[in-house]
Order: sequence, then structure tokens, then C-alpha cells
Amino acid sequence: MPSRRALFAGFFSIGMAGFGGVLPLAHYMLVQQRRWLSDAEFTELLSLGQLLPGPNIVNMSVVIGSRFHGAQGAVIAFTGLLLAPFCIGMLLVSLYAQYRSLPALQAVLHGLAPAATGLIFAVGLRLLGGLERRWWCWLLALLTFVGIGLLHLPLLPLLLLLLPLAVWLARHLPRKDD
Repeated sequence: MPSRRALFAGFFSIGMAGFGGVLPLAHYMLVQQRRWLSDAEFTELLSLGQLLPGPNIVNMSVVIGSRFHGAQGAVIAFTGLLLAPFCIGMLLVSLYAQYRSLPALQAVLHGLAPAATGLIFAVGLRLLGGLERRWWCWLLALLTFVGIGLLHLPLLPLLLLLLPLAVWLARHLPRKDD
């Protein structure tokens, strides 16, 4: 059983590795390097983490910390995991507040905006591939795009309007393969 200090240090090292996508590192640290869990236990806890609301690794840190040191261990593991990203985020916010008017920083941010837009567009295209090949699915996707992207309508009211229409169309229009 790891000590409280080792528990904090282990999850702190995972948190230092990145803000997201740290699951492979967590597996390496928890299963292979420190041997706190077996592969089966890791998979079981990951499944549990996926069922609970919130990020998987955060849920796993709470469960693993609790397993070794009860409620105190859950707090220690959770704090270890999130301390570094929180501090880095706060540092970036304070640096931005102080230097946001610098032309160099503005140039960097203006350069990042198209890259972020491109990533979002690429994900959207990937999701389009999974869209059902029925005319009304494409129509609803187009209506959503026009409503949000072009008319700047609020997301929630638009979805509350289109959702009943989508459910009605799905129930009442025949499928080609039926």
C-alpha cells in the first residue's frame, strides 16, 4: 500500500504530464511502474470512472485514493492530480491579464484561433461521417448549423425546438432498409 506522500506524488506526476489525455501515463504509473493496481483492477476502475460524471482520471484518482487511505486518501489523490494543472492555469490567467495588450501575445493568439477553428472543423467532418444517410438527418444538421453558425441563435432553445422534430421524424418516417 502506498504512503499518503507517495499517493500524492504519483497523482501529481500524472497531473504534471498534461491537462488531458493522461490515461496511458496513468496506466503506466499505476500498473507497471508502481504496481498499485493490476491490469484487471485498472480496467475495472476505468469502467467505473466512465460511468461516473466527470473526467475518468479524476474519478479514478478519488477511487484509488479512497481504496488506500479512505476519504483522506481520496482528497490527497484528487489534490495531487489537479494541483499542477490548477496552478499552471492560474499562472497563465495572471500572465494574460498582465500582458494581454502586448502585440506579440496578440499575434500568437490570433495565430492560434485558426488552428483551433481547424481542429473543431475536422472533428465536425469526422462526426458527419457517422451521420445517418437519411435526408431529414442532413436537414436537421443544416438547420442546426444555420441557426447557430449563421443566425447566432442560442444553442439550448434551438436544440429544444429541433429535438422533438428529430424524434418525430425518426419515429414516423420509414427507413430505406425497413
